[in-house]
Amino acid sequence: MGMNTYKIHVTNPDGTRTSLDALEGWQVMEILRDYGLPVKAECGGACCCATCHVYVDADWLDKLPPVGDEEECMLDSALSPKANSRLSCQIIMTPELDGLSLTIAPNGV
Repeated sequence: MGMNTYKIHVTNPDGTRTSLDALEGWQVMEILRDYGLPVKAECGGACCCATCHVYVDADWLDKLPPVGDEEECMLDSALSPKANSRLSCQIIMTPELDGLSLTIAPNGV
């Protein structure tokens, strides 16, 4: 069984836009990090920091699973949180997220 590939459209903190291939089942944080984008991901995806903080475009918020208690706690410590803030380690690529559009938040990188 092969892995399905989808697209993520990313805006970097400096405003440059990139479209990335994203494998189904991977954390968005892993995808951003593996492409060398400015995401520290210090905890490696364990939801123990906020260094993979992103802003999800409004059109996509309803397609994501709800924010869990741990993620909400970590977002409280994030730099410049907004209503559309999420930790990219908590977003798993699925067919429903093909075309996901987000902006990497300023993470002090």
